[in-house]
Amino acid sequence: MYRLTGVTKRYSRGKETVEALRGIDLTIEDGDQLVIQGPTGGGKSTLLQMIGGLDRPTEGSVELDGVDLARISEAKLTRLRAEKIGIIFQSFNLIPTLTAQENVETALVPLGVKPAERRERAAEALRSVGLGERLGHAPSELSGGQQQRVAIARALVKKPKVLLADEPTGNLDEGTRDDIMALLEGLWHEYGLTFIMVTHDSSIARRAPRLATIKAGQITLTEQHAQNTYVPQGQGQGQGQGQQEPYAGHGTQQGYQAY
Repeated sequence: MYRLTGVTKRYSRGKETVEALRGIDLTIEDGDQLVIQGPTGGGKSTLLQMIGGLDRPTEGSVELDGVDLARISEAKLTRLRAEKIGIIFQSFNLIPTLTAQENVETALVPLGVKPAERRERAAEALRSVGLGERLGHAPSELSGGQQQRVAIARALVKKPKVLLADEPTGNLDEGTRDDIMALLEGLWHEYGLTFIMVTHDSSIARRAPRLATIKAGQITLTEQHAQNTYVPQGQGQGQGQGQQEPYAGHGTQQGYQAY
């Protein structure tokens, strides 16, 4: 469980002091799905960085399972991130000289996983996101949607407790966006992850069970009781696998089948 208390973040911009976050209080239960939205510069990505232990607040605490990420040493924080937190970025952040499988393996290196096990787990993670036939492909040989699937596999291969996504569909077309969101929804249900995502996409925000809107560094929470109904591109009624049921809220889907 996450518990943020009085989280404030200030930084200098020239002679000006900018307050990106202002006394944020937020509790995120295990297994929650939370979408964070708001205007550019409103504090969305800053909040996600605090939750992910990528930055520390100027004031306040960010606790994950009772451990304050703002107070532990850098070495302990690095280890905690490696073990518990998977992160997906808008720009994929794949290493161009490595294959899809090798890119996924990089997440296991800090954990001391032996090479043979790394290869096996990376291959399984790629199969789980529908890329079992692309293990040896370089990023340049993959579409944007496939590259994002590699990034998702890399985030999940270490079996994290928390999955963070910073604009994961921002560089994708609408059809590919729905493919990726269907995949993320399925993985959330299957693995019981705590899933926290930043997005500018209002159609994604409307479907979120829990929505946090940030404006001028302050947060408003909305319980939407939304129904998530992402259907992968080309899988409507009567189109092969389109008969698979869409995801419809926490706890209703019995596992994920790769598209």
